Amino acid sequence: MKTLILGLFLSTVIVHSSHAQQSPEPPTETITTAATHTPEQQEIIELSQNKWDWMADKKVDSLETLFDDRAMFTHMGGTWGKGQELSTIKSGGIWYKKAVVYAVDVRTFGNTAILLNDIDLVAVVGGNEVTNAFMVTEVYVKENGKWKMTQLTFSHLRRPVKMDNNKK
Repeated sequence: MKTLILGLFLSTVIVHSSHAQQSPEPPTETITTAATHTPEQQEIIELSQNKWDWMADKKVDSLETLFDDRAMFTHMGGTWGKGQELSTIKSGGIWYKKAVVYAVDVRTFGNTAILLNDIDLVAVVGGNEVTNAFMVTEVYVKENGKWKMTQLTFSHLRRPVKMDNNKK
């Protein structure tokens, strides 16, 4: 009988301690929707979407206006300034063929806005079409009432590409 009670007691302790050692559930982020964005945040989101369209269409004149003269662009292959980015787009060195955006988060700090895009990007690089999952960080600064992009950084994600490759 003592063995049975001791066994039940130890089983209970083991079960409770195993639950105590489990990682807590990750906090769920509140996903903002268009209804919860401020007008200023919505303006940045729309500007970002326009940027993806302009990049896909190689509209260098529109991008020239959007990009600050001191802007920096960080890719998997290096970091460069506005002139190099525009030349690369114009020449087709990188053709941002299609960006599928899955999530957007934008935060403003005075005259600065930081936007994060979780995307799958279909691009043609050096004549080869590639699809990558990226978290893209865009930094905008408002000067004289207009938003200018000052930073664009592509961070490669380890998650698999979500988009259906047949729908490129």
